[in-house]
Amino acid sequence: MSIKLTMLNFEKEVMQSELPVLIDFSADWCGPCRMMSPLIEELVTDLEGTAKVCKVDVEVEKELARQFNVTSIPLLVVMEKGKVVKTSLGFQSKEQIRTLL
Repeated sequence: MSIKLTMLNFEKEVMQSELPVLIDFSADWCGPCRMMSPLIEELVTDLEGTAKVCKVDVEVEKELARQFNVTSIPLLVVMEKGKVVKTSLGFQSKEQIRTLL
């Protein structure tokens, strides 16, 4: 299961992570987000030990979404060593998501 990212655990889970981190910014009401959610969850298992997978509910974690300037979802952000290295907006297939990493 992906890690539910909040302002409280962001520093530990993302900024201090030794592994690359895939952050999925989404919301329950977003159709493309709901379609992508099972693919993201499959990647949690596939990427175990090589990357972390986190989810941010933009409706709940508004401050975190604001920090990343999220204006559209689904938004995928890949971070390494505390820096944004790649982003992808809109629905992505499992293979497209893997390519991001």
